[in-house]
Amino acid sequence: MLKKEVLRRKEDFNRIYKKGRSVGNRYVVIFCLKNGMDYNRLSLLASKKVGNSVRRNRARRLMRESVRHIEIENKGYDFIIIARNTINDKKCADVKKSIEAALKRLKIDYKTGD
Repeated sequence: MLKKEVLRRKEDFNRIYKKGRSVGNRYVVIFCLKNGMDYNRLSLLASKKVGNSVRRNRARRLMRESVRHIEIENKGYDFIIIARNTINDKKCADVKKSIEAALKRLKIDYKTGD
């Protein structure tokens, strides 16, 4: 991910939480909102409900690797992907399927680059 493609500002998070659409799946919850730019921005979160710091970091690594293999064709969206506590002890392929299913429910076009 490039630096400009990462969500950082609290105002952006609040706007996405309030006005965006959300879809939950087995391992992740995705919030999505149009941002009016010509590129997508992304943030990956794992709360303390996921576990200790080792488990949270592993959850973020799993989500980052899964998103790396998914090319989102729609441009101009902000995404917040939040790990659920069920993500513990899962494989990357399982997390990738969960993210793809959530994107499909959000009606976001993507293609997988394996």
